[in-house]
Amino acid sequence: MAGRESEIDAFDLLVARTKLSRHSRSMMLSGLRGVGKTVLLNKLRGIARAHGWLTIKIEAQTGASAAKDVRNTLARELQIASRRYVQRSKEPKFKNMLQTVSSFGATFGVTGISLEVDIDPSRAQTGIMDIDLRDVIEDVAHAMRSIRQGFVIFIDEMQDLDEELLIALVTAQHHASQDELPFFVVGAGLPNLPARLADARSYAERLFDYRVIGKLTKEETEESFTIPARTVGPTYSQEALDKLVKASGGYPYFVQEFGSAMWNVATAYPFQKDDAVTAVNAGLMRLDAGFFPSRWDRATPKEREYMLAMAEDGEGPSMTGEIATRLKSSAASIGTYRAQLIAKGLVYSPEHGEIAFTVPGMADFIRRQNIER
Repeated sequence: MAGRESEIDAFDLLVARTKLSRHSRSMMLSGLRGVGKTVLLNKLRGIARAHGWLTIKIEAQTGASAAKDVRNTLARELQIASRRYVQRSKEPKFKNMLQTVSSFGATFGVTGISLEVDIDPSRAQTGIMDIDLRDVIEDVAHAMRSIRQGFVIFIDEMQDLDEELLIALVTAQHHASQDELPFFVVGAGLPNLPARLADARSYAERLFDYRVIGKLTKEETEESFTIPARTVGPTYSQEALDKLVKASGGYPYFVQEFGSAMWNVATAYPFQKDDAVTAVNAGLMRLDAGFFPSRWDRATPKEREYMLAMAEDGEGPSMTGEIATRLKSSAASIGTYRAQLIAKGLVYSPEHGEIAFTVPGMADFIRRQNIER
């Protein structure tokens, strides 16, 4: 959680304000891959659960069956989370909540989970996500408000949600905010997530507290190496630490890989610069065997040509016009490959006319492989 204190404090405040029945905005976390968004999302969920909130977590997907699978997961997780309130089913608000959750589950094909109440045929039974989701959110949030707690849906890889569900969630959040209901959507995704939300509903920019999750500062990166080691004894020489900090670039995932490699290669401590050099090489081998190829292999040959042209600019961003020049094509003719790479989550557009990798270090990986256009 190094460097993420601000987001944690903001969510703590959201929980405290909800207990006092005061309005708060939901939170959206965006950033490159490997900066710890998922870890932070799990931390925030843990805070909500510790305060007795009803929470569910889903991960958006891509592919032919993604929309159906995500809806089924959403309905199933909601039923599972609601089971803890079955003992309160004699209270009108909680009975209504459980009946609507059961209806929502039945509508989206969930079986094998009983909330010990009858389905309410008048709620969440249309099969239209926008309507049914609003029904279930209203009834769950009303029940949770009666005990001064909240209801929150945590969504990882949120930029991959299908358009219908994304619009339904943003709309439901809007109505919940207007009615001062304690319902929140907390999402994590790539840098294009804010743009996707704005495209879904223009008022999305007012609904959420947008947080860019970036790389760590030099001091935070050093602490990420030294504090875990210090708890069990080993220390770093300053030369070793400087080498690891520079190699990691401040990205938490790389800190994990290089820090883990150090424990495997060093034979004594304080860890020395030679140990750090060996650890970085070992860490890069692991990254080149799994982390980077899992992205590279998803691209088609034409998309790889586009990425190769981008790699000439290092971490970038690259100008799309310059990419077209390098590929000896017009910007329009290669726009399809750019769009496909964005859809696959491999690149994003920081500004109009710019393109950059969503994975830090991707350009260096391409160069290490000696791949040529």
